[in-house]
Amino acid sequence: MTDFEKPPAISPKNLLDALGRRNIVFVGLMGAGKTSIGRRVAARLGIPFFDSDHEIEGASRMTIPELFETYGETEFRALEERVLHRLLSESPRVISTGGGAFMNPAIRGEISATSLSVWLDADLDVLMERVKKRQNRPLLKADDPVAVMKRLMKERYPVYASADIVVKTRDAHRDIIAEEVLQSLDAFLCHSQISSEEHSRS
Repeated sequence: MTDFEKPPAISPKNLLDALGRRNIVFVGLMGAGKTSIGRRVAARLGIPFFDSDHEIEGASRMTIPELFETYGETEFRALEERVLHRLLSESPRVISTGGGAFMNPAIRGEISATSLSVWLDADLDVLMERVKKRQNRPLLKADDPVAVMKRLMKERYPVYASADIVVKTRDAHRDIIAEEVLQSLDAFLCHSQISSEEHSRS
């Protein structure tokens, strides 16, 4: 396909049929666009969207920075696990997760069992340009936030890479990235379905 050719149109109904009772879960670092892209994908498919950080804030009646400051990261991660367990228990839906959620083996296992995971892979400069616009990033409250982000990328990217689908996000319109996610989901689901049918016939 050349740069001038449009990708084939995605049928939301066909994609949902192939998705079945699975969720679509976005993973990646802060600033990758999990919420904005996830919201667009959910709207395109006509299924509910949930942001796990927003759900955590609603359950605790505290902001994420307040939770970190008051209870520390360990307690925050325990609450995050409980909230995600609840969110993953119903389907189909689109869920965006906090940057550290997929690092939890229990959450990762539950996502694998109930959902398709989508990693929004972003370069350092893209992430830093986005996160500097917001002051609610507890892990970046440091003298050298770039060094912190580099460390998080080094620690987390190998784990994020185990996601079912990887989509490169960049400085492009969110609708373009959302469409690329839908194309990737369609390709993944169709390939899985074809492989399953071929296996059942063999």
